[in-house]
Amino acid sequence: MTVRWGTARARGVLATTILGSGMAMLDGSIVNVALPRIGAEFDASVAGLQWILDGYLLALAALILIAGSLGDRFGRRRVFLVGVVWFGAASLLCGLAVSTPMLVVTRVLQGVGGALLTPGSLAILQSSFAQEDRPRAIGAWSGLGGLAAAAGPLVGGLLVQAWSWRLGFLINLPVAVACVWLARRYVPESRDETAEGRLDVTGSVLGAAGLAGVTAALVEAPARGVADPLVLVAGAVGLVALAAFVVRQRRSADPLVPPRMFADRTFTASNALTFVVYAALGGVMTLLVLQLQVSLRYSPTAAGLAGLPITVVMLVLSGRSGALAQRIGPRLQLVAGPFVLAAGMLLLTRVGPGSSYLGTVLPAVLVFGLGLAAVVAPVTATVLAAAPAEHAGVASGVNNAIARAGTLLAIAVLPAVAGLSGESYADPVALTAGWRVSLVVCAGLAALGGLLALGVSNSVLKPEHVGPQGKDHGQHCLHCAVDGPPTQLGR
Repeated sequence: MTVRWGTARARGVLATTILGSGMAMLDGSIVNVALPRIGAEFDASVAGLQWILDGYLLALAALILIAGSLGDRFGRRRVFLVGVVWFGAASLLCGLAVSTPMLVVTRVLQGVGGALLTPGSLAILQSSFAQEDRPRAIGAWSGLGGLAAAAGPLVGGLLVQAWSWRLGFLINLPVAVACVWLARRYVPESRDETAEGRLDVTGSVLGAAGLAGVTAALVEAPARGVADPLVLVAGAVGLVALAAFVVRQRRSADPLVPPRMFADRTFTASNALTFVVYAALGGVMTLLVLQLQVSLRYSPTAAGLAGLPITVVMLVLSGRSGALAQRIGPRLQLVAGPFVLAAGMLLLTRVGPGSSYLGTVLPAVLVFGLGLAAVVAPVTATVLAAAPAEHAGVASGVNNAIARAGTLLAIAVLPAVAGLSGESYADPVALTAGWRVSLVVCAGLAALGGLLALGVSNSVLKPEHVGPQGKDHGQHCLHCAVDGPPTQLGR
């Protein structure tokens, strides 16, 4: 069934997809804001807080590619609904958690639901709307989703402060119920009738095992010691699994990640830039909320509001940044943007006990936001344009997974690099010292991203280069495009 713009069904489809993706965006903001309260209630260590964040990211990064393929094969609405129900049920379990290990496990389950519903939102729009109405539908979805991201920190702070961090998870239940009702009433079912080949379940399992093993070793090594058997076994299993994943992708007839895409220098350089920049972003945004609440004594609401200018700058400038890259080529922004981002991170080193918001925090987050706006849209467009036409959608899915993996590993590594362990994050002096070390490291990663961008072809976005990719990414892989690299930071 084809949906036309302006009809009741079109409004229902839009509401469904915005609620589904918005629920996941809001949840990410709330978890970041709630971390100090969660840590205090459960007497959690730094490693515990790392796992609360990384458990979700691990499941999401490992499963997002194969989850989208499930929708193409078995029905996009069906898989989306499974993801929404799964995410809602896991959110209930998160809200009822009575210990750090229980919350970590339920967060992993949440990540599985997130992987099922996230690709489905855009895929439903692309497959449901008439071709001439599709740009308006996706634009409305992006714009309203951006507003949800902008409101996320404030809503998260208010919910946490109104009662408990648990409310931040429980709020997902009525949203999930509304989403299911709307989907069943308005969203037509669709699938790819031409889908061929087998799902690479083995490859997905190897990727998940590799990420899990490496993450476990990095998170647990500071407290247990590098020679601890658990650390050694987890690290070895992770590295072997990742190596096996690469070998399988090279030999498989239907790989999750076609290796030939990485033969293009621009594709490889822009994905390497994505990895290091999103690693830096994930580390900064996670620690920023802690620093504001612990060292500057901000309330959860105030801490959520403090980072709001970053999202506002993104909303105002990202579209213009993408248009500029299309006109002059992406290299200038991809080189300069990470260095501006690094400057914002170094300005944040001034944020410590007694710092004022207007004089210290606001200038730093504004510079940070400008750097981010310069990078995000151009790098997404560059990745898509550099991929072969038949893999344009897959390329975007790979870029999303790489961005999330960068954040995952940064959250695993940074506390150890900064000397934070045990419950030191609750001590303003120790946290501020670790915060400043982390910012210097993250600024270095961001600057490295700028240097990697020197390998990007400046003509990659020109029409004669882009060719058919510029016209119909979504026709090749409706599930993969997602929303570009995640703009809800720290997720």
